[in-house]
Order: sequence, then C-alpha cells, then structure tokens
Amino acid sequence: MIILHLALGGCLKAPPTDFGITADTGGHIAYVLDAAAHQARLPDVDRVIIATRLFEDARLGSAYAQPEETVAPGLTIARIATGDRRYLEKEALGADLPAFTAAFLEHLAGMPRRPDVIHAHFADAAAVAMAAQRRFGIPFVYTPHALGIDKRAQRIACAGLETRIAAEGAAIAAAAAIVVSTREEATEQLGGYGVALGARVHAIAPGVPRRDLLPTRPTLADRLGEWLDRPERPIILAVARPVAKKNLAALVRAYAGDATLRGTANLVILAGRHDHASEDERTVLDELHILAADPGLKGRIALPPQHDADDVAALYARAARGGIFVNPALHEPFGLTLIEAAAAGVPVVATRNGGPAEIVETLGHGLVVDPRDTGAIAAAIRAIVGDPARHAHCAAAGMRGADRYCWHRYAAATRTLYGRLATPKLLASDIDNTLTGCLPAAAEFARWRQRASLPFVVATGRSFDAARMILRRWRLPSPDAFIVDVGTRIMLPHGIGGWRACDDYARRLDENWDRPAVIDALAPLGLAAQPAATAGPHKISFYGSAADASRIRAALDAAKLQARIVFSHDQLIDVLAPGGGKASAIAAYAALHGWTLADCVAAGDSGNDADMLAACGHAIVVGNASGELAQLPVRPGLHRVAAHHAAGVLEGLALLGLAPVDAAAVAA
Repeated sequence: MIILHLALGGCLKAPPTDFGITADTGGHIAYVLDAAAHQARLPDVDRVIIATRLFEDARLGSAYAQPEETVAPGLTIARIATGDRRYLEKEALGADLPAFTAAFLEHLAGMPRRPDVIHAHFADAAAVAMAAQRRFGIPFVYTPHALGIDKRAQRIACAGLETRIAAEGAAIAAAAAIVVSTREEATEQLGGYGVALGARVHAIAPGVPRRDLLPTRPTLADRLGEWLDRPERPIILAVARPVAKKNLAALVRAYAGDATLRGTANLVILAGRHDHASEDERTVLDELHILAADPGLKGRIALPPQHDADDVAALYARAARGGIFVNPALHEPFGLTLIEAAAAGVPVVATRNGGPAEIVETLGHGLVVDPRDTGAIAAAIRAIVGDPARHAHCAAAGMRGADRYCWHRYAAATRTLYGRLATPKLLASDIDNTLTGCLPAAAEFARWRQRASLPFVVATGRSFDAARMILRRWRLPSPDAFIVDVGTRIMLPHGIGGWRACDDYARRLDENWDRPAVIDALAPLGLAAQPAATAGPHKISFYGSAADASRIRAALDAAKLQARIVFSHDQLIDVLAPGGGKASAIAAYAALHGWTLADCVAAGDSGNDADMLAACGHAIVVGNASGELAQLPVRPGLHRVAAHHAAGVLEGLALLGLAPVDAAAVAA
C-alpha cells in the first residue's frame, strides 16, 4: 500500500521541527510526521508520502524549497510548487488553492504508481483530495484537527470563519472516512455540521512523542534563573501557540490573583517563537508581557522568547518535581500536550471544553475546569500543587496510562481503515452493451444478483420507462434504484411497490440551469433532436457528431450559459444541467447511505459512462467498450477487463472479490 498525507499549512520538514516558527507550525505538524513515520514501519506499507506546499523564505530556511526530502526509510516529503513561492499563512492559502490543486493533480498523474489513499489534514487539504478523488478515484480520509464550528461556539473572532465552516462541511460530506482523536470530536463536534455521517467517523487516538530521553546540553530548564527569583520552586507549565483560543492570559490572571500560588510556585509559559509572531500572535504576546510586568509578579513568571523540543522535554521533567501542566484553552479538539505531560509524570489542569475532558477522565491524572473562570483555574492548580499525596497519585496515574495513546496502535488502526476503504459498498452499472448484449452473460449476472449482498443501481442514458423495459426484455434483475436520463434523474423505491423521483436531487440540478435559454442558444445550429420522450427537465438530447458537440459547447460558452455536454455511441449528444451526470447522481444516491464515490464500483462501455468510471473508487470497463473510453486515465481501481457485456462486469467484480471467478468464466 502507498499512503499519502496531504497537509498544506505550516513549515513541514524532517525532524527536528521548529515549532512556533510560524503561526501554523504547531501540533498538527507533529501529528502528521509521527503518524506517517509509524505507518511507514508497517510490513504491508510500501511507501508513505507527505505532500505539502513548496515555498522559498530565507527567514524560515532553505529546507522548504526542496522538492523532495527523505525523512526515514519508506517516508518522504514531496513539496508541490505553484507560481506563488511565498510562505502563506492558513488564512491566505485559499487564493493559492486552485493553483496548488492543479499542480498536485499533475504530480499524481506523473507518478508511476499512485497512492491507494490520501489522508487530508484540515479542510484546505480535503478540497485538494476531493479533486484527486474525482479525477483518479483515490479515496480520501479527513482529519479536521480543529473545527471552525467550535470557534464560532466559543465566540472567537476569526476572519473568513463562515467560509471555513462551509469548507469543513464539504470535507465531512465527501470523505470516505473521518479520523478524529476523541469520542467527543466524533459525537459533539462533527455532529454540528448537519451532515449524514453514517459509520464513516472513527475515533483513533494518536500517540505521544517521546520526552523521556532528556537532552545532555543546557536547556531552558537550566536557565530559569534568568527570569525567576526562586527558580527552585515548582513550576506551573503551559505550552501553546500565542493565539486567543489558547487563553493563556487567563492563566496569568489566575496565577496573579492567587497569593498562595504566587508564594509557592513559578509560572512558565512557552508560547512559540516571539520573533516570528503574526499580527494576531503579537497581540496575545503583548498582553502576556503587560500582565507579567505587574510588580507583584516580578521574578515569578518566565516567558522565554523561543524554545525547541529539548527545552520542552526538560521542562516537563522539571514540572514533574512538584509542579503541574495547565491547558486553559477555550476549546481544545484533542490535547496532545496533556498526554505528553502524563508520560512525563506531570499532573494537569485542563479545559473542560473538547478532548481534554476525555483524556483526563481516561488517565485520571488531573482536573478539568471552566477556562473562563480564573478562580476555578487557580483553585484546581492549588488543589494539586499544594497536596503532595494528590500530586503523587496524579503523576503515577498519568505515567501508568499514557501508553494507551500509542502511535504504533494508531498506525495499525488507520492501516486497517485504509484497507476497508477499498471494499466497495455499491455497484452502479450502465445497461446497454454493458449488461445487455449476451443472453447467457445476462442470465449469469441475474444469478449473481440473487446471491450477492452488494447494493446495485443502474445508471443509464435511457428514460425510466425505457430502462425498466430493457431490463425486463433481457431478464435482468431490478436494481435498488434507477439513475436515468444520463444522470439527471434518480428514481427511488417508495416502499409500497412503486417508484418516486428524488426531489432533492432535482432541486440541486436546478442550480445554474436555464433550460429555455439553452434551447434558444442552440436553435440556430440546426441540430437533429432526439425523440421528445428522451428529453427531461434537466436534459436536452440531439443526434450528431463530435464536431457537433464542439459546436454546442462553443454556442453555450458564447451565450455564457452553463451545461454539461456528453457525447456517446458516436452519434448521441446530451446537454445536461451543469450539476448533472452519472457521477453526480451516484454521489447523491451514495450520500443517502453515508457513502461516497470512493465506496462505489461503476461499470460501463461508452462516453456517457466516462464521468462515473473516472470518479468512482473502482471502475470496470467491459471488453466491448467503445473507443470513447480510451482516454480514461490509468489509475488504481480502474479495471479494463477482457470479457464483453455482463461477463465483463462479472470479471471485474471477481477481480474485486465480489463475485466468484467461476461466475465470470461461465458468463464468458
């Protein structure tokens, strides 16, 4: 298996990672690197690739301008270049996303073997992965890391928040699977988007970086006397990016307002690289420095301007000696630092909002509080730091339970999940010359359908009535649903023996579709119309050549009208609503069941099947297919079989383990 992780924001390179060098170089960078490194060690994983943006910025170093970097055996970083070589913060990535998507698709097209799965981190990467799924049929997994809906709930100001939330909703809807770190993320956070999730959400806890190998060189733990009058006192430690949602100022106020804490412990806050702070980060840092400048706090607060992984490891070890770790975030999706603290034997006080509540409940190594209540924060810190027996109990519980969060287990669980994505959940097949054309093969397909549990829909250019007639004539089985009129109409069983049109899909096709205007724009071309019975509210059909199809496209472009043009069987031209087509209809039907196109197998023989054959996770091109499908890109999941008609469909299903090999042989 080849696994590709896709992460666009931040500075991503082989360790050591310079955390805090930019606002977006935080915990998700560690997550991606550790996840990929442990997956690369699995015996059935051939290669793991981390794809990210290439940029040139002397301030950040030359590593990020290298197109490829080897991290470890079987693990590489591929940096994709666009015309914009600047480093871009997360909020600015949107403008470069179309160019990055095009470059990424070109990169995939040039690979001798494409990845079997893409794991997208954040919604911007998921948008790119969606495009790869549409073109190459590669399923993608989505990990949000942090969700805009939580910022909105916590009333955290953020430019473009509603646009971000919409992008996250689209990613949740399109992903073949969603991997989150806690049950709270799975049930509470994702549920707020109003998207049907089915069984696609998987809570797989990440591991914790090793902090037990202490550095031999001097670190910040050895230099606390530069800021603190009594550096031997226990420390209250916080490690977070200096952004408003991390709520670091509340921790300072809690400490400043409690005379007992000020008299018995020092406060140490690691808040990224101060010299690389963004405008928003600078605002938070300025507030922290103003609060720390209070005369009553002189010599009691350390705000080092930068730190590295060795400093963090050493300060965890220092905090274990009677101190505590605090995460006061307004909302924290997971809380990896709480597990790091547990592994180092450091008790914690953490926000009750988000993943930390689950972590603390699981490990029993501290207390959770309302992050907006500074008195409660101070009281919880004091309850542990001021009680040696409780401190020892929490420290032991954390060290005992930290192994529950293990990257090896994460790698094995995600590898199993990736493998399951390759198991199709729906067959969507064309009728004419795909299922029809050979009576013995059609009969064998009908026998397969009787035995198989795989849901089955037909996707045809015919009308609903004509499709039913041809199935009866060939004694082919009735499907679970009909996709007819070249993917502009979905017919669903209504439960009492009949069928009903899917009105939601029809309403979706109304968007940007002006049927009367399209008819008027095409009238001067003098095209031969197909029979009126073939037309539909979202479909206009003609007879003609490939050249006529090009004339239609030009006429509609000149009139600034949107439509899809489908040319098939060397003589049929269908003008569809812009949101129509077999792939769109299959995606809409699959979504009703919590599936995506990556979960589907498409089978076809002609040009009006091309979009579904390109977009579905697996595609079967039967042996009698027309030359119109010669241009389908080679990709994982595309199967060009030798057998014709329904025998070819069975041959493809046998390749996928969905039909017995002897059924395909009998049909052939």
